[in-house]
Amino acid sequence: MIQRRRISVYRRVPRCRVSPPDAAGAATAGTAPAAGWRGAAQRAGDLAAEWAPTGGRILLGLVLAWFGYHELLLPGEWTGYVPVINETSNLAIIAVLAHGWALLVLAVALIAGIAPRVSAAIASVLLLEIVISLSVSGLSDTSMRDVGVLGLAICLTGCRTQHLVLRG
Repeated sequence: MIQRRRISVYRRVPRCRVSPPDAAGAATAGTAPAAGWRGAAQRAGDLAAEWAPTGGRILLGLVLAWFGYHELLLPGEWTGYVPVINETSNLAIIAVLAHGWALLVLAVALIAGIAPRVSAAIASVLLLEIVISLSVSGLSDTSMRDVGVLGLAICLTGCRTQHLVLRG
């Protein structure tokens, strides 16, 4: 009887992880840290790569907080973005207020580091809804900006390594 083994050609690689920028990490990799400008640039790049998900998470939280706050403060100015519902109705104002609260809660979760991957995933769904509703009327600078913010939220959904996260 011939036994078959299943061999995977894919190697599991951790996401959003960088090699340590210190000399011990470089020694284990088989290379010595570069000196001078090249070494400083390498260390700065390693530091930026290590902290980029955290910075992106906090900045995404600030964007969501900004828009959530303004939707709660002046909901009447945002009712034109509610699809299908008449913008002068009370239902449109309630929808904007609910959306503003959702944005604000997600912003607090992202900034505080509370379940950052789950928060980023929920933000991705919310931002996808925004992009779709804005794109129905045609592409604009606003919808293209929101596509970029959606991309950031999707990237943060996949990042497993974060700094400044609340642990339970």
